[in-house]
Order: sequence, then structure tokens, then C-alpha cells
Amino acid sequence: MTDAVGSIDMPDAQDEAPESKKTRKGGKRAKKGPLKRLALFYRQIIAELRKVVWPTRNQLTTYTTVVIIFVVLMIGLVTVIDYGLDHAAKYVFG
Repeated sequence: MTDAVGSIDMPDAQDEAPESKKTRKGGKRAKKGPLKRLALFYRQIIAELRKVVWPTRNQLTTYTTVVIIFVVLMIGLVTVIDYGLDHAAKYVFG
């Protein structure tokens, strides 16, 4: 019989020995104390921050200016819509 499309049947899984399916309690974290895990966490944070491509001062100024202009435009747009809906509600409801 042929397998259905998308079948997840894995014939190789039956060949595995039961000894290879040992479960560990806690994994690698069980071997370390909380302070060592915390130190490792901070070392990983520093390593990731070193990979970041930081913007130059000129890029940062440009991005900040664009964001401020966008926010001011959005505030103006919401204000105009709010003002218009306020007057429309006063006209309809008296």
C-alpha cells in the first residue's frame, strides 16, 4: 500500500533501540547553580549585543527626525478626525 501525501510515518524510528530514548531530568541546566546560569545569561547578552550593527550618529539623527515628523503628522491626523467627528455628533444629536 502507498503512503498518503504528507504522511509522517517514519519507518526508521522503529529500528531505534530503547536504550537511546533515555530521558534526562533537567538537562544541562540541572548541573549548574542559579548564579552560574545568571552569569551565563549575561555573557550571552553581551555576545549578542556585540553582533548588533549600531547606526552612525548621522543615521540616528535621520531616523529620529523621521520618527518625530511621522508622530506629529499622526497626531494632526487624529486631531482633525476627532474634531470632525465631534462636530458631526453635535450636528446629528443636537
